[in-house]
Amino acid sequence: MNDIEVLYEDNHLIAINKRSGDIVQGDKTGDMSLCDKVKLYLKDAYQKSGNVFCGVIHRIDRPVSGVVLFAKTSKALSRMNVLMQNRELLKLYWGIVKNKPDEAQATLIHYLKKNEKNNKVIISSNPKKGFLQAELAYTHLASSEKYHLLEIELKTGRHHQIRAQLAAINSPLKGDLKYGFPRSNPDASISLHARKLCFLHPVSNQFITILAPVPNESLWLFFEQSLHTNE
Repeated sequence: MNDIEVLYEDNHLIAINKRSGDIVQGDKTGDMSLCDKVKLYLKDAYQKSGNVFCGVIHRIDRPVSGVVLFAKTSKALSRMNVLMQNRELLKLYWGIVKNKPDEAQATLIHYLKKNEKNNKVIISSNPKKGFLQAELAYTHLASSEKYHLLEIELKTGRHHQIRAQLAAINSPLKGDLKYGFPRSNPDASISLHARKLCFLHPVSNQFITILAPVPNESLWLFFEQSLHTNE
């Protein structure tokens, strides 16, 4: 059964609410990717006998949940890639941390370098050779008894960027063992959710907003309900 959750679809694009644990694109594990599932969905939904096109526009890490956008045509993929390069695709995340950041709202700039051996990034506060600048802005949205919800806007799209930058200010994401949180989540997820995508549609020129419901987990649901979201 192809149990993907479609958030948005037109003739050019399709957005899926990715579950933690799914991979966006095939890798060395050989596990079925979300892109493969989208292809199956498109073949079934439109009764296509041949190959179908599914272009990966952006990725989120395997233990992360939330909205992922795919292109249904090569033309749409090419145009969305231009939007990405021009930073005209607004990406908002929700993240849960235990250590509340010192500032309720801030912009973080660091420099990151990927360590291929352990699939982790090295982070520096200052520019260094071989390091790429990473920038995000966060806002504290809500608190529970033990945890805090942050909204994060990505300004750049570096590997493990949100995870590494929040860890650098002593606010690692809940469940993220790789970046310093002491315990894993029961489902091996990390508490980071790609909440919203906003962009100008590359074909219709309409402004598109895609919102991904949070995972069906008590802490996520508490935060979503406590905000009475009117997005």
